[in-house]
Amino acid sequence: MTHRRPRFTILDVLILLILAAGAIFIFHRIRDGLHYRWEWEAIPQYLLRRDPANGTWMPNVLLQGFFTTIRLSIWATLFASLIGTAMGLLRMSTSRFRRWVGSAYVELTRNTPPLVLVFLFYFFIGEQLMPTVGLEALIRRQSSETQALLSALLAPPGRLTAFVSAVVTVSIFEGAYITEIVRAGVQSIEKGQREAAAALGLTRWQCMRYIILPQAIQRILPPLGGQFISTIKDSAIVSVISIQELTFRGMELMSATYLTFETWITITGLYFTLTFGCSLAFGRLENAWRRGRA
Repeated sequence: MTHRRPRFTILDVLILLILAAGAIFIFHRIRDGLHYRWEWEAIPQYLLRRDPANGTWMPNVLLQGFFTTIRLSIWATLFASLIGTAMGLLRMSTSRFRRWVGSAYVELTRNTPPLVLVFLFYFFIGEQLMPTVGLEALIRRQSSETQALLSALLAPPGRLTAFVSAVVTVSIFEGAYITEIVRAGVQSIEKGQREAAAALGLTRWQCMRYIILPQAIQRILPPLGGQFISTIKDSAIVSVISIQELTFRGMELMSATYLTFETWITITGLYFTLTFGCSLAFGRLENAWRRGRA
């Protein structure tokens, strides 16, 4: 069997010329028209700094924001997955009331601007819920080791209210999209699978657990991975409530140093490193799941 060698077509050449022309134009505008003084040598000191006490290297402004973004994204992804899975199952329930609850959650959340949700949950949780629960006061009464652990996993006690508000907001917003991913993945399984399970005497829950969900996960993984990446990017919106994540730290640094392009290009690279790493991880997970199923 002979394989045809790939060759360039006229369309490929045209696309290449358009990309080359665009790159040349951007380079020309940056070099001659921007009149900007680049100071890339100043950026590394805002990534790492040397501790004057013991001389060790510690994360500075940008890396501190980067790690906060990672913590926020992990917790938001975890809770969004739980919310999305629960609501997705409600959307497919035999109970009309449960289907209505799931549909109301999805439509209300997806049709509300995320910035509105950020302020709504921030003021409700910060002004009403947190003082009632007394979570910050409880954490302040713990030992220094416990406070350090919670600071590493969540946020320092003084910033915990805003951090929890951000996690709740991003989780609820992203959970609405995960709900539809779960629903579509489960409903894509052929009806004959459920009929065969019922013929074998399995209950609805046993059918869902042992037959439907294992097959649906393989179909859910690709869009779910894309939604997790969107969660990382959407976490930047909580900078409006002073969550000291990567975008907020970048705005602070830009205001203090006027290193506009250097700051935002570096932040873009950090976000890309995080999201591209997640994309590779989900690709490996999808391949591993497919091999395991095979």
